[in-house]
Amino acid sequence: MATSPRPRRYHASSPFQAAPEVDVEVYEVGARVSHDTFGLGRVLSVQGTQSAQVDFGEGAKHIPLPCTKMTNL
Repeated sequence: MATSPRPRRYHASSPFQAAPEVDVEVYEVGARVSHDTFGLGRVLSVQGTQSAQVDFGEGAKHIPLPCTKMTNL
């Protein structure tokens, strides 16, 4: 009888902790975003999962993805 494997449990102080899951945001052209450094902007283009071109008012900037400083509004 085969059983499904249970998820592995780690002790809180174990040096072998599982890597935390990273939530990857998906950006769409025309979406409003907020960046910690540059402020509010609008997504002009998205190059797959590599980068996004965002207009922050004073000019467009290429932001490498995933970017933890930028969130969808």
